[in-house]
Amino acid sequence: MPESPILAVDLGGTKIATALVSTSGQILEQLLTPTLADEGPEAAVGRMIAAIKTTLSESQVSSPAFSTIALASAGIIDVPKGIVTASPSFPGWCDVPIREIVERETGLACFLINDATAAVAAEHRLGAGKGLKNLLYVTVSTGIGGGIIVDGQIYSGSLGCAGEIGHMTIDPDGPPCNCGSFGCLETLASGRAVAREAQKRIARGARSLVLEFVEGEPHNITAKAVAEAAKAGDALALEIISQAATYLGIGMANLVNIFNPEMIVIGGGLSKMGDMLFNPVRRTVADRAFRLPAQSVRIVPSQLGDEVGLLGAAVSLMMSKGL
Repeated sequence: MPESPILAVDLGGTKIATALVSTSGQILEQLLTPTLADEGPEAAVGRMIAAIKTTLSESQVSSPAFSTIALASAGIIDVPKGIVTASPSFPGWCDVPIREIVERETGLACFLINDATAAVAAEHRLGAGKGLKNLLYVTVSTGIGGGIIVDGQIYSGSLGCAGEIGHMTIDPDGPPCNCGSFGCLETLASGRAVAREAQKRIARGARSLVLEFVEGEPHNITAKAVAEAAKAGDALALEIISQAATYLGIGMANLVNIFNPEMIVIGGGLSKMGDMLFNPVRRTVADRAFRLPAQSVRIVPSQLGDEVGLLGAAVSLMMSKGL
C-alpha cells in the first residue's frame, strides 16, 4: 500500500468532514464544517471546497502526495458521470456535477462514491465485517441508507446507485417520503420517522415523558429525545421505538432473503439505542426471513461510528486501485 495518507471527504446532509486518512485506517487530521444544504448546492459545495483547501494548506504532507480526493457523498449518484442526481438529504439538488467542480477548483482528481456504499467498505476492511465476503451496512439516522459487499467486492450496480435500502417500499399506503414515493422504510424506521410519530401521538393527547426532554415544545421532539424517554421507562416512547425497530426488522428480513449475507452492520444515530433497537430487529428477522439465512446472519452495531464515512471514502479509493 502507498505510505502517503489519503485526503478523504464525507459530504452529508448536516456536516462536511474532511480529513487525512492513513492507509491503515487512522484519521490523522480532521475538519468539520456545516453543510447547510438548504442554501443550495452552490453554497454547500463551496463550503466543501473551502474545507478541502484548508485541509490541504494545513497539512504537513507535501501536496504532490495527493493526486486524488476520495469523496463520499449522500445522494443518488451517477458515478460514471460524477453527478449527484438527487438526494433526500439535499433538498432541491438536481444533477449537481460535483466531481467536475471538485476537480476544477482543486486541480486534483476526484474519486466519487455514495456515502453508505463507502461505509460498507470501511466496515469490511476495518470494522465489524473485517474478513467477511458477504456483508451489508445499513445506516439508520435522520434517513436510512445502505451499502453492499458481495464476494469481497463493493456492489454498487450499473451506475453506482445500488444500496438505497431506505427506499424499499414497506407499506404502499404509508407516509410520503422525501424521495417522492410512499411507505419507504425510511418513512417508517428512521430518526425522522420516530420523531414524527411521537409528535403525532402527543398532538392527539398522549401523555409522555418525551416533552420533558424538549422543554415542553412538541416541535422540538427528536429521535434522541424519544430514546431518552424510553430509557426512563416511558411507555409511549418504548412503543414508538419498538414499532420503528419492527419495521426496520422487516426491511432487514427482506435483505436477508435477497442477499443471504454473513452479517448486517447497523450504524447511524439510532444504532446508539442498543438493545432497544437491535432486539426487535433480530426478533423480526428470525420471524420473517427464511430459516437458513436468518440463522446464519449476524446483526451487529457498527464498530467505526461517526468516522465510517471518512474511512469508507479512503478505503473505497484503495479498493478501486486494488490495494
